[in-house]
Amino acid sequence: MPSSTIPINHINSLFYVCSAKLSKYKMISFSSFKFTLLLPLMVGCLMAASASNFNNDFDITWGDGRGKIVNNGEVLTLSLDKSSGSGFQSKNEYLFGKIDMQLKLVPGNSAGTVTAYYLSSKGSTWDEIDFEFLGNLSGDPYILHTNVFSQGKGNREQQFYLWFDPTADFHTYSILWNPQSIIFSVDGTPIREFKNMESIGVPFPKNQPMRIYSSLWNADDWATRGGLVKTDWTLAPFTASYRNFNADACVWSNGASSCKSTATSTNSAWFSQEMDSAKQQRLQWVQKNYMIYNYCNDANRFPQGLPPECSMS
Repeated sequence: MPSSTIPINHINSLFYVCSAKLSKYKMISFSSFKFTLLLPLMVGCLMAASASNFNNDFDITWGDGRGKIVNNGEVLTLSLDKSSGSGFQSKNEYLFGKIDMQLKLVPGNSAGTVTAYYLSSKGSTWDEIDFEFLGNLSGDPYILHTNVFSQGKGNREQQFYLWFDPTADFHTYSILWNPQSIIFSVDGTPIREFKNMESIGVPFPKNQPMRIYSSLWNADDWATRGGLVKTDWTLAPFTASYRNFNADACVWSNGASSCKSTATSTNSAWFSQEMDSAKQQRLQWVQKNYMIYNYCNDANRFPQGLPPECSMS
């Protein structure tokens, strides 16, 4: 390992993250601090700072023991059997943020099951941002169902197949929600963007703080082939797993946000982030090859005319 010095600006940046733990080293001359001595401190500190713990961030809210936090808080599992499913919610509410969660979905014959992972507010005019994973027969792909509700009105479904087996390993499902748009991503690839189009009369979620929710439940009256395929309870319990939660977000508490009021005064890049040309190309690739339903193409569903945002996409 090289023993050359680390540039002082890099050290300052790293020590800012770990200032509490490493404050006792504040008298050291950073410009002469050797990499071989500093690295163990940095690695241990940053790993501790970045590790997520479900015990700190979430509560199991229903399921009578079918939801579990295991591996010292690193993994959360939800299970479904014939008696009940299970679910959890975040301790915090958020008003804008970049939310990441890794999921591994129910393997094998998951027909009839739904794993829902979403943001939602409360009340009759609630806002909601949905990922829902619709189970299927063994060998058939999951359907990833997305929706956006604003002021209690949804009907903005887009559905996709995935380009991998979501039951074989963990994959990252992300929601970027800022005042300009909502971007759904899978492993960093955007699959859907819902832009703020209040200028043409389309409500946009921007005023109601939302919690993160997830649940695993039985929906065999509609989830698989319109309800034609029922849940095979001889295969129960069905289990989905979660890990590596991260929220770079504005926490809402006591009627106020932890973020400053404007994008220019917020240090987080996500607050004003938009998709660059490379992301736009990836979005188009997904929608061309993997989208299986788009409400904006369903004229039969909207006999009075498609929703106004459809003309802008």
